[in-house]
Amino acid sequence: NQALTAIHFPNNQKAAQKARQRFAFEELFFLQLATLERKKGWQKHKLAFKFNLDQEKILEFTASLPFKLTQAQKRVLKEIFTDLKKNKPMNRLLEGDVGSGKTIVAAAAIYLAYLNNNQSALMAPTEILANQHYRTLNQILSPLGVKIALLTSSKKKLSVDFDCLVGTHALIYKRAKFKKLGLVIVDEQQRFGVEQRGQLIKKGKAPHILTMTATPIPRTIALTLYGDLDLSIIDEMPPGRQRTKTWVVPPQKRAAAYQWIREQIKGKKDQAFIVCPLIEESQYETMQSIKAATSEKERLAKEVFPDLKLGLLHGRLKSKEKNKVLDKFRQGKIDILISTPVVEVGIDIPATTIMVIEAAEHFGLAQLHQLRGRVGRSGQQAYCLLFNQSSSQKSLQKTKGFRINYGWFRIS
Repeated sequence: NQALTAIHFPNNQKAAQKARQRFAFEELFFLQLATLERKKGWQKHKLAFKFNLDQEKILEFTASLPFKLTQAQKRVLKEIFTDLKKNKPMNRLLEGDVGSGKTIVAAAAIYLAYLNNNQSALMAPTEILANQHYRTLNQILSPLGVKIALLTSSKKKLSVDFDCLVGTHALIYKRAKFKKLGLVIVDEQQRFGVEQRGQLIKKGKAPHILTMTATPIPRTIALTLYGDLDLSIIDEMPPGRQRTKTWVVPPQKRAAAYQWIREQIKGKKDQAFIVCPLIEESQYETMQSIKAATSEKERLAKEVFPDLKLGLLHGRLKSKEKNKVLDKFRQGKIDILISTPVVEVGIDIPATTIMVIEAAEHFGLAQLHQLRGRVGRSGQQAYCLLFNQSSSQKSLQKTKGFRINYGWFRIS
């Protein structure tokens, strides 16, 4: 009662600060209690299916990959396989930067589940990301006999015979049925609520759980917020990857930046993303200056890049239209893809080396990090251009906190 009174009606600054500390402690204390309660509850689960590690088959799997695993990936796989061999279900968080190779780690876990005659489920927050995972897993695991199926809101027919079911939130509903679910993988776990993850887990009898995130979380915060989970970190990028050069572009340098983009595309056959915060221009006066993807595509096609092929991608497009646009972009039939943040996760097009983010000050740091991760996924040098519409010192300070190479855009 003292603290409650002091935080609303403090006698002095010191009393207000003490009250604030008191409530901050309480918040953290109950957060930790809830975490410990979840961990205790999870440890009571009896494992339905114990996994045996077939070392020879796993070595064959890694040898079949078109690249070598990094030491970080090998370390993380060892941690996951150790969990899968135990008598209690795994509950592990895998954290790794965008493009660090989390999907391959997930694929290895799915393959081990398959070798133990167990099914796997991989849930992703968007249809684009689910499709990306479906293609990748098919490419890697189908030659080894693993049957991969896809279930999203637009793909309603589901094969009964599958070893791994990849999908969106559709996985938590009735039509997603499993015979022997032994492994649940949730990608971009911060996009799902506890209830949603729980509903998917209930599809099996105490399955192993692997949650993945590319959002940078300092280890201390991760242990505080996710204390009920074991933590694995991929802290190494695949060899040959270069850091994406990042610049803030002020309004007066916009024309020069456009010219540089044209030269990169024409001369080096590069491709570019231009991401806008909105689909269409806002009716609200305070938001009218913010770039919208549809109008920006028309403007760029007419005034800036009439000699280049431009495409448009946003969330209101039907699934078939989205896939058609992305396929054209992959095939190099589109030079610049103007999009909303729908490309934030699930887009893996190695040929794309330029990311332009319009009104960068309107995005969160985690979003900016994810968007920048769409480029630089090959050995080529990649670039991220942050177009700031606001000249306020506060917004510039925020963008500075994100950059790797901070400086005004220059033409060499």
